[in-house]
Amino acid sequence: MTSTAPPYVVSRQQAIAIAEADAVPVYGDLDGLTLEVSLADDGWHVDYWVREKRVAGGGPHYVIDARTGAIVSKKYYQ
Repeated sequence: MTSTAPPYVVSRQQAIAIAEADAVPVYGDLDGLTLEVSLADDGWHVDYWVREKRVAGGGPHYVIDARTGAIVSKKYYQ
C-alpha cells in the first residue's frame, strides 16, 4: 500500500507559531528581525535574522520536527 500523505503534518505557519511562542517571552518584539523558514530533512528551520548589520547580536534559530511540532533544537543570539 502506497501512502499519499505528506511527509509532514506541521505546516509552515504552525512551525512559525511554535517558534514565536517560545521566542516572544525571551525576545519580546520580533518585528525588528527578518524571518526565514525552510523545510529540510530534519524539520522546519525557523530563523530570525537581524536586519541592521551594524547591530550586535541576533535572533533565535529553531529546528522544529515536521511531524510532531516538537522543538528539536534552538539557539538564542542576543
